[in-house]
Amino acid sequence: MNRVLPAAGVAFEAEADVLIVGAGAAGLVAALAASEAGAEVVVVERDAVPSGSTALSAGLIPAAGTRFQREAGIADSPELFAADIMAKAEGEPDAAVVARLTERIGPVLEWLADSHGLPFDVVTNFSYPGHSARRMHGLPKRTGSELIDRLREAVEARDIPILTEFRATTLFADAAGHLAGIAGTRPGGGEERIGCKALILACNGYGGHRGLVARHIPQLAEALWFGHSGNEGDAVLWGEALGAELVHMSGHQGHGSVAQPHGILISWATVMEGGFQVNTAGQRFSDESHGYSEQAATVLAQPEGKAWTIFDERIAGIARQFEDFRQAEAQGAIVRAQDMAGLAAALGIPETSLAATAAEVAALKRGEGIDRFGRDFRNAPALEAPFCAVRVTGALFHTQGGLRIDTQARVLRPDGAALPNLFACGGAAVGVSGSRASGYLSGNGLLTAVCLGEIAGREAARPVRLDAQYIAS
Repeated sequence: MNRVLPAAGVAFEAEADVLIVGAGAAGLVAALAASEAGAEVVVVERDAVPSGSTALSAGLIPAAGTRFQREAGIADSPELFAADIMAKAEGEPDAAVVARLTERIGPVLEWLADSHGLPFDVVTNFSYPGHSARRMHGLPKRTGSELIDRLREAVEARDIPILTEFRATTLFADAAGHLAGIAGTRPGGGEERIGCKALILACNGYGGHRGLVARHIPQLAEALWFGHSGNEGDAVLWGEALGAELVHMSGHQGHGSVAQPHGILISWATVMEGGFQVNTAGQRFSDESHGYSEQAATVLAQPEGKAWTIFDERIAGIARQFEDFRQAEAQGAIVRAQDMAGLAAALGIPETSLAATAAEVAALKRGEGIDRFGRDFRNAPALEAPFCAVRVTGALFHTQGGLRIDTQARVLRPDGAALPNLFACGGAAVGVSGSRASGYLSGNGLLTAVCLGEIAGREAARPVRLDAQYIAS
């Protein structure tokens, strides 16, 4: 049940300066920022333990011009990062928001490292598609679960309450759209109401709501949903009821590399370092390097909706820095053979076809000919025995459309006016990927979650800070 009801006459059992719905990366970062700005903060979370889509990701956040890059000898800038985002999404995102995010994300990561002990470093041994520099920042295990755990620990260290197993159902607003608070349910029944001076929606996208997916992304209506089960579109439904503008609702992040049937994300390093994908006939079917997001639908269009990613032990060594890949190996998802004939036999695909495909790729890497799909293999090392493969399918990871926001993370109406005290970040807010899967630049999801979370938290706390300054004067 997602309702917006009149605030007049509603009594609240508890109050907060800043109330945050959702304890994923966006909500937890927002909580830290708002608390440090002097606000009393409460976070509500539907799950027993904070996780969200963040926990299912690789936990990598793109940022440009950071000290972590400088320490690794990487030259980069926010302007170059912004240009990469706009190029991938063909100019669709709000340029002002993109500029704000790319300028701010570096300082945000350094703040999280210095003030809250998150030990970020940069992935330096392979590049992600569409990025002009190596700018993916992660924690040592390279998992989203590690990121969410460290953020939760930081929030708990500041004694910010996280009310878990709280299912927000209702927003209370006046005629001008000013939010007075929320209502929700917890185990044991009964309704609890919490009032607030500012509300941040950091709850979710809508990828887990099959009806909304069928309406906005029909080509993935039957795709494997690889996001969090709580992504049921609460923010979208509340936003519609409040008269907010919804933008780029067909935008999404897919992934063409989820191990099947194991359900484990396989790093795209398996492709970007010189691997390739074949279908059940042993034939390539696309330019795999264009991006893992758009590759989801491409893989799903193959027979049985599956493909094999072919790589070698050198590439496996690079992918092994990710815990997900190590788990895939431990569960037997990675197949190995000393030659292509043995690999084809293990995969159950035609030996002559796979051998011909491998020979074609090897020739392209030597600069012989032009790939019919447009991929440039020339700088990729040749694959060497032992050869590796993993069976994958395409999946929907999270949606990129959502509530339109400005550079302060305020939720906007169609006329551009901001709702008085409503902010959005993470999956609740429109991302910077435009209206198509191909617009998704690697890391866009956590970029907007973490950076918009910090902006939303700080901006939502601004009236509290101004009040405190007024009283002190």
